[in-house]
Formats: sequence, C-alpha cells, structure tokens
Amino acid sequence: MNTFQICGGKTLYGNFVPQGAKNEALQVISAVLLTSEPVRIKNVPEIQDVLKLIEILETIGVKVLKNAKGDYTFCSQNIDFDYLKSKEFKKNGAKLRGSIMILGPLLGRFGEAYMPTPGGDKIGRRRLDTHFQGFINLGAQFHFDEEDKFYSVKAKKLFGTYMLLEEASVTGTANIIMASVLAKGETKIYNAACEPYIQQLCKMLNTMGAKIEGIGSNLLIIKGVSELKGTEHTILPDMIEIGSIIGLAVMTKSEITIKNVSWENLGIIPSTFERIGIQIDRVGDDLRIPAQEHYKIQKFMDGSIPTISDAPWPGFTPDLLSIVLVVATQAKGSVLIHQKMFESRLFFVDKLIDMGAQIILCDPHRATVIGLNHETPLRGTMMTSPDIRAGIALLIAAMSAKGVSHIHNIYQIDRGYEAIDERLRALGADIERIDM
Repeated sequence: MNTFQICGGKTLYGNFVPQGAKNEALQVISAVLLTSEPVRIKNVPEIQDVLKLIEILETIGVKVLKNAKGDYTFCSQNIDFDYLKSKEFKKNGAKLRGSIMILGPLLGRFGEAYMPTPGGDKIGRRRLDTHFQGFINLGAQFHFDEEDKFYSVKAKKLFGTYMLLEEASVTGTANIIMASVLAKGETKIYNAACEPYIQQLCKMLNTMGAKIEGIGSNLLIIKGVSELKGTEHTILPDMIEIGSIIGLAVMTKSEITIKNVSWENLGIIPSTFERIGIQIDRVGDDLRIPAQEHYKIQKFMDGSIPTISDAPWPGFTPDLLSIVLVVATQAKGSVLIHQKMFESRLFFVDKLIDMGAQIILCDPHRATVIGLNHETPLRGTMMTSPDIRAGIALLIAAMSAKGVSHIHNIYQIDRGYEAIDERLRALGADIERIDM
C-alpha cells in the first residue's frame, strides 16, 4: 500500500507553480465529444481522476494524442456505443465521479448517453438529480436500471427551453450547457453555477461555434447551433491547489511564492485566509506568503467568534474548508467552520485531534477550532486519507507536526494533486513515497 512518510517541522522556501484545474479539466475534456474536429487542450493536470477520464474517452473511440506534458489533442469522430452499454464500461466508468460529465455532450451530439453510478469521494450524499432533470427539460427520456445501477438518457432531438435549477450545481450546470449547445432553439438556465471553471467551459464552447450569453452570471442564454468545430483551450491554474499551498506555507512558517495564480479568478479565497490572520501579498500575477511566526483570527465586528462557511461561487469553495480548518489549529483565537454542502467532510478531524489539535466536532456540518498559536506543535502520527481534500489537509498537518507521520491511502491525494511529493521536496520538504 502506497504511503507518504513525512518528517514534519521543516521550513520550506521557494516558488510553486500550480497545476491546471482539475474541475475545469473534467468539463472541457468531456466537451471534446461535441465535435468531430480536433480539440487541443493545454495545462491539463496529469492526476488520477483526469487520466482516468482520458482513458475512458479512448476506450469509447476518442483518438488522443499527447503533444507534451499536460498538452493533449482529442478527436471524437467515432464513438463506440456498444462499449458504452457493456459490462466493462459499467465497471470502469463507476470508478470516477467525473465520468458523469460525458453524458451531456453525448446526448447533445448523438441523442443517447449511458453511465453507471459514478464513484468519487465518500463525503456524503451527492445527488445527480440536477443533471438528469435538465436533460428531461430538454426533451430527453431518462431511465435508471436499479439492478445494474446504470443510467441512460435518449432523445431523437433536444429542444431549447427555460429551466430553473433546483441547486446551482457546478457539474450539473456544465452537463446541461453541453447538452444545450446543439439543441434546437433557445435554452435559458436560471440559478446556473457561475464558477470560473463554468465560465471557461462556456468560453471554450463559444470558440467552437456555440452561442452562449450571460457568462459569469447565474442566467445563461444558449442559442442552439447545428454543429461545433475544433478549437484550442488552456486550462486555468487550480484554485484549490493554490489555497492548499497557502495553508502549507502558513502551517510550516515558510515563505512561498505561488506563480501565475490568475488573481481575477481566485474570488474571495485570499480574503478568507486573511480573515484567519494570514498575510498574503500580490506581486503581479503571483501570490506570496511571507514566513509568519503567528497569525490571529479576526473576530466579527461585534466581537463574537467568527464563522467560515462554504457557499456556491462567488462564495467560499467547500473544497478549501478542510485547509482553513487545519490552518486555524495553529492560529491565535477560535473559529467555527461550517461545512454546509457535504455531511461527511468534517469527519477527518478526529485524526487532527489525535495530533493534538483542539477541535470540537459539533455535528456532521460544524466544527469549532481553538487555535494553539504555534505554542504547542501538532505531533506526528499514523493516519489514512479518506478523500482528496481531507488527504491534503492531513498532509499539511503532518508537514507542520513534530516527528514522523505516515499517511496511508495516498491514492486519494494523487487523484487531485499531481506529483505532490516531488513538488514539495523541491521546496525543502522531507516527504517520501513508501510501501507499507
């Protein structure tokens, strides 16, 4: 079993180049199914989840050419629908939650799509209703085989319509957009997610010939076209990895500069970290975190304990709440972390408590953190990564801890962070990948 062995307490220094955004990659790579012409995508993060999606595309007939590291050309002339209905696909497609993203483009271009119940992080119930209700609104027929746990959607023709989404689901919005661009007539999607990665998808589709208006807002207007052409697209840097490295720098009292972060797409991420006392400097398009011995959590204006919670964009992303929680364990002051969207995502805090953190898990959604102000360091321990974001949070905790830590099930971390051990060693970290 692959394990990270970390000797904590090391001060790091240097420049860190963030990988391409995982969440954007899963969307724009799926969008290559909308055209028979070549689509070139650059800054692709070569992480487990993205590589699995590329592998799935290859097995269903997409020709994939790797031009260079992180640079791929896709051509989707012929799709093997017999394979999509096979037992092999039911097994392989279920391993990746991001595989749900191929439904919209397949339905939009070919009028049919199939998908086993997807996998992914075990962080609570994650409904797919928004995806399928959107397809139904466009005129598709939906079927779920409960015995095989297999979804199918079919339509002789999709027709534009108005829809008000029950939730501003990012993946749901992306799937509906990709199904709508080739539908007949006009589609209006209200309460649409408007994250930078959704904006990137829309901009890419427009360069392919789609007609999407309202990009960046929660009301998208899509005028269907008959076909799309090829294009070239560059993926944004991963804001979740950027936030993770901010947390790492602070917990290890290190000076790290994160290069080319695309500031305009970070939203309130920098200001949220500043609320727990972290100094962040903007240097052009770089983000610099100076070495900080101490940092103090800002109280609310009435003097009460602050709350940091997640919300749909432009609110604070839920993927960084675990990082903020870890950073707060060594701040001066207390903070309530409120994870609204996933009921199991805070359950990793018992591992932090074992390391000496002072955390009260109030319920599945809320945890109160009493900061130690770097007066009592966390201590190294043995732990297991339950999911991507909790895994990187535990890695950050181990990097700051006194003594040696071992993190098992690092496959979960590899799903979201490319060669993270090699890149951290370049900053001076003492981390090794071993078998235990």
